[in-house]
Amino acid sequence: MDVPGPSLQLVIMDRIPFPRPDDPPASARQKAVNSRGGNGFLTVAATHAALLLAQGAGRLLRSMSDKGVVAVLDPRPATARYGGFLRASLPPFWTTYDPEVVRAALKRLDAAQTP
Repeated sequence: MDVPGPSLQLVIMDRIPFPRPDDPPASARQKAVNSRGGNGFLTVAATHAALLLAQGAGRLLRSMSDKGVVAVLDPRPATARYGGFLRASLPPFWTTYDPEVVRAALKRLDAAQTP
């Protein structure tokens, strides 16, 4: 769905969009990378997840004037060893882990839209 402009102020991603572990093509690609001495998880699964995270964030940010909150509810970008890799796929957002800060930002955005 495409909702450009001020109609969209919040994108929520409830989990990191990793491919399913039982997905045959992804599993085969990971095994092939591992067999060549690489990191199959990072090369295949994390790269796929990073791409989908960036696409999800892109739903909100269509132009330089777009404003809003991208909320990633999955803690792994902040806690997992590969979290920095996932965060690097996103635009240079201002980050917070405080729900009150997010609520206040959404209130300010809503107030700016009200005539």
